[in-house]
Parts: sequence; C-alpha cells; structure tokens
Amino acid sequence: MKNQIVSSRMKQLSPRRSATVAALDVGSSKIACLIARLTPERDAAPEDWRTHRARVLGIGLQRSRGVKNGLIVDMNEAEGAIRQTVDAAERMAGVQIDRVVVTASGGRLASKHFTAKTAIGGREVAESDVHRVLEASAMHPTTRGRFVMHSLPTGYSLDGVAGVREPKNMVGEELGVDLHVATCDQAATRNLFLAVERGHLAVEAIAAAPYVAGLSVLEPDEAEMGVVVIDMGAGSTSLAVFSSGVLAHVDAVMLGGNHVTMDIARGLNARVSDAERLKTMHGAAIASPSDDRETVAYGHVGEGDHHPAQVPKSHVVRIIRPRVEETLEFLRDRLAQAGFGAGRGLRVVLTGGACQLTGAPEAARRVLGGQVRVGRPNGVDGLPPEAAFSPAFAAVAGLFVYPQVAGREYFEPRREQRLANGSNGYMSRVGRWLTESF
Repeated sequence: MKNQIVSSRMKQLSPRRSATVAALDVGSSKIACLIARLTPERDAAPEDWRTHRARVLGIGLQRSRGVKNGLIVDMNEAEGAIRQTVDAAERMAGVQIDRVVVTASGGRLASKHFTAKTAIGGREVAESDVHRVLEASAMHPTTRGRFVMHSLPTGYSLDGVAGVREPKNMVGEELGVDLHVATCDQAATRNLFLAVERGHLAVEAIAAAPYVAGLSVLEPDEAEMGVVVIDMGAGSTSLAVFSSGVLAHVDAVMLGGNHVTMDIARGLNARVSDAERLKTMHGAAIASPSDDRETVAYGHVGEGDHHPAQVPKSHVVRIIRPRVEETLEFLRDRLAQAGFGAGRGLRVVLTGGACQLTGAPEAARRVLGGQVRVGRPNGVDGLPPEAAFSPAFAAVAGLFVYPQVAGREYFEPRREQRLANGSNGYMSRVGRWLTESF
C-alpha cells in the first residue's frame, strides 16, 4: 500500500429503505459488536439525524486484547478478540455479516478547515455550482500519512455573507464554502483495517468515536446551539465540537481511564486488577466529607490475599483527581487554541466508560465551566438495560446513526489522480479506486 492519503466513504441510507447494519467498536477496554435492523421513522423531521429506528438483533462483547490507547499493538490478539466478538453477535442475531462500520478513538484525531469560492455571475445557484465549489474546497493539500475520516461542509456564503445553509436557487455573484476535514494517523487506521479484514470482514466505513457518540446522544437543538461531546475512553479522551448543527472540530489526548487505574496501582503498590476494582467501586473525581472515615482494602503486589492492606478512601480520591483534572485541562487548552474557549455558555456532554467515574461531571464543570451532562444512547431498541443507559455504548450505538447522515459528507478524488487517469469512464474509476486503496 502506498504511503498516501485515503478516505472513508459511506453511501447514504435512503430514508425509505430498511437495512441491517453491523457496528464494531474496537476500544482499549472492550470490543463490542452490535448487529441491528434499521427501519424508517415515519415522523422524522427533515433536520433530524435519526431517520431510522435501530433494533438490536445481536450483541457481542469481549474484553479488549491487543489494543492500547486505541491503537492495535498486537495484531493476532486483536484479530482473535474481534473474531470472537463478531461471532457472538452473529450467533445471537442468527445472521452472518460480511461488512462492518467501525469506530476509532486512537490515531491522534485532528481537524483542518478549508475554504473555496466560485463565480456565479448574478444568476441562480445551481446544483452544479454547489458541486463545483465543494470540489474546489476538496482540492486542498493534505498532510502525508493522514487518513481522512470525515469531510463535511460547515456552511456556505453568498457574496461574502456567511451563514447560508442551502444556496441552491439563491441569486449572487460569488458562492463560497467552508469545509471541515477530520483526520487521523494513516498507520493506525491501516492496522485497524487489517485486524478487521483478517477476520474475513470488509470495513464499510470508519468513523471518529466522538463524532458518532454525538450522533447517538445529542438532540438537534443541542448541536444547533453548540456543544462539546467528550468521549472518555480507557486509552484516550477525544472530543467533537458541534456548531450550527454540524461537526466543526475534533481532537484527542492520549489519556483515559486506564491511566487512572495505573496511577492507583503505582500509588498504592497494588495489583492492576485491584486498582481497577478500587477505581470502579470506590473511586471519585471529587472529594466528599465521608472519604476520611471510609477505608478500602486491596492486595499489595506479590503478597497475594494473605496480607490485605487498607487505606482511607480519601487517599484513592487524591490519586484519581489530579489525573482527571489534567485530562480535562488538556482538552480545555486544546479547545481554546481551536477558538472554542471554555466558559459559562459552554455546553458539554460526557460519553464513554470513563465518564461513569463518580464526580466526573462535577470535575468537568469545574475545569471547563458551563453546563455538563452525561449522554446516553438514543434511538436504539433491544439493548440490555446495562447498555441502553450506559454512556460506554454511545459510540457503537452512534454507528447506526452514521449511515443515516453519511450523505452530508463530501469526498472528491484529488486533481492529480483525475488528470493521471484521463477520463471518468469505468476503467478510470477502477484505476482511481486501486490508487486510493492500495
């Protein structure tokens, strides 16, 4: 495979068509596969993301193996875990799948914004004009070694007046567009593709975890007013900014719930399994008056269960709190650099397994300011109660929404590829596909 940019493209699901979709979430703590039947919603509003209702037919869930910080670190282990997860979902659903939609949280998510303009000449804007300006915006220089996950128009302008949502049939001299391109490391994506494909599955599309988590937990009004979705995973914490109803920015830091676990293990000289239990059962990101009166027991490394140690719960909280605050401070600084400063008007929605830590919303409110809530999957039936109300399943549930909005994205082959291929016939398209894919 050549070291060049490749893109994630998925065909839009028709609002009138049903479909069976398989979603795969390859995370650092768990690998989940959900198979669902998507059926059209009769009363879906035109601006709504969810034109279909998803009913889960099968679920597969495995402890993650071969994955660290959202990246494949052991191909055989990861492949085996993915195979087992998909097999469990297939057996429960009673169907065999050959392709999956995958979510990714690793690979250093990043955003770039591009603009383009084209002359209209004072007439009505036609579909071809919109296509032409989008094509011009897509002809941007891309960083070598980056994979384009999403390419979304965030707004149009007409004669310099911004905020135009649908320029067709409007009259003007010059049409402009802003294009948001979300990318991640190509090497990380290749390895994720390979781990899935070694299980005899095709990757239909790959989507950024905070984006699809937002599609799952947000209401259209929230995305319109502006909101930051923070996906707190085990190996990384990623964010997606929604503004004026569209994805406006993505970012990530390689800090997550597993780092909290390792801090506890090192700070208490505890086994990692005990540290995870302490975090889950007794951990908190904020202190409470009763912490000094409560004690927790654990085993020291190398001493087994014969001589359990005990510490006040307040000591565990003092280990956890700095790491959680550090992660949120990193995100706050990244948001400020991107022009989305924190403050009282900020809206934040937390998703991901690590946000279930006691006091996580309060910590986010203290560091980021504004309004904070925990997001849970919407528009999915058939999930078991522990998953239906869990923010840990927001991203994988969002993969069922993604096919319903995939048509909003715009991808165009690079100009040099079209010139090299010469024409737009069948063989030319095959040549472009081979060039982009291999």
